[in-house]
Amino acid sequence: MPPKRIEDAVGRVALTAVLGGSTVRTDVATAVRWTLQRLADDVPGNSVEVRVPPFAAVQAVPGPRHTRGTPPNVVETDAATWIALATGSLRWSEAVAAARVSASGSRADITAFLPVRTAT
Repeated sequence: MPPKRIEDAVGRVALTAVLGGSTVRTDVATAVRWTLQRLADDVPGNSVEVRVPPFAAVQAVPGPRHTRGTPPNVVETDAATWIALATGSLRWSEAVAAARVSASGSRADITAFLPVRTAT
């Protein structure tokens, strides 16, 4: 069964709360999941797995699909870093240089897809 979709209005409320300083777990979880959902919607594909433990992971970016085991292209970061990347308050190159994001694989640089489109 596919994961339940987060409505845009609900996602925006959670993201606004987190950007305003909320550390309530449900706000953070919803904001992370919604921005990852938006990334996957805007850049469909299966060549890069973007992980924000413990909240969610999505596959995105067109290209070769993996079928078993660990994907060859993985991006992993914490929730605060992901929210900063997704909203454009942190640049990809800065996050990588500061070791705030782990990116492995030839397609793991997702600079072209950030910030995530959160307005419809």
